[in-house]
Amino acid sequence: MNTYTKKYNIADIDILKRIFEEENCTFSKPQYMFFQARKQGLTASFYTSGKMVLQGSKVDEILAKYFEVEIEEKQEILDYPHIGVDESGKGDFFGPLVIAGVYLDKKNAEDLQKQGVMDSKKLSDKQILILESKIKEVAKYNVILINPAKYNELYVSFKNLNKLLAWGHASVIENILKETECKLALCDQFADEKVILNALKEKGRQIKVIQKTKAEEDTAVACASILARAEFVKRMEKLSKDYEINLPKGASGLVKKTAQNFIQKYSKEELRHVSKTHFKTYQEI
Repeated sequence: MNTYTKKYNIADIDILKRIFEEENCTFSKPQYMFFQARKQGLTASFYTSGKMVLQGSKVDEILAKYFEVEIEEKQEILDYPHIGVDESGKGDFFGPLVIAGVYLDKKNAEDLQKQGVMDSKKLSDKQILILESKIKEVAKYNVILINPAKYNELYVSFKNLNKLLAWGHASVIENILKETECKLALCDQFADEKVILNALKEKGRQIKVIQKTKAEEDTAVACASILARAEFVKRMEKLSKDYEINLPKGASGLVKKTAQNFIQKYSKEELRHVSKTHFKTYQEI
């Protein structure tokens, strides 16, 4: 698919713009548009009418990564054993970033499939927490929790979300390799596939890392997505309890209103301990 068009709610324009900021696009503001974002292989135009038009060779990649649009394509079936890596909290203003990795052999993968393991975005929080314990019973895994304060510190250091994610993915792979000899790891496609490869250290560079869109269709990656989401959900519940305020997921208008209430109850400085400060929401409030 080289062109994709859809009408969006104008109120979501800031959320949509942040997607292309994370993709390191350059921006302009042609007539009749809120903005136009460009990078090699992609032009994203957002008209004042609310129409979004994506064009270029990277359209399928962007649709699968951010808009959950199903693109028909033949997915490679990877041999087991291998490591799957995924993250949770990347698009949430409140809460931590959690990155998880899971190592599965063929038998464990088949058993977990029968127990209902699939991409965490297709599961309820209750289902995720049940499956978390089942995965941990049979698989080797590693979970890295980056709380908001540490996340903000790292973001300043890396100056780029993809580099921060790549560091986290690489760390999880390295930690699992301390427990097992594995030759293959799978994760979602990064904007630049060299980013994660450059983040791997000596042991990690001895294995093959495959990156592709919709990687959650793989059972090992689906397991990683469940572990990451389960930890994120639990940490969000703890933060909400600690501060006696319900911190919503995502980056909606409700999130902005909650952040304003949080500042009134605590302080702007304290907000840095529960949120990601590079989000536009933080600057707006």
